[in-house]
Amino acid sequence: MKTSKLYVGNLNYRTTEDTVRGTFAQYGNVVSVRVFEGKGFGFVEMGTVEEAEAAKEALNGTDLEGRNIRVDEARPRQERSYHR
Repeated sequence: MKTSKLYVGNLNYRTTEDTVRGTFAQYGNVVSVRVFEGKGFGFVEMGTVEEAEAAKEALNGTDLEGRNIRVDEARPRQERSYHR
């Protein structure tokens, strides 16, 4: 079964991975959570595309610890080119 990764932005800097996991678990199986401390964003991997879509629809724009979070499909990481 194909998992689906979501980008979660505008997080409170104090929001923990456990808080994010608990919030998203209401919509299905949370495979993994990664929150970047002090950056205000992270990623949640859901068990299925349908679960990810349900979480995105339900949580995008909602309040989590005082911030209206942004939930969207995660895009593949872009290769960065450094110019000197």
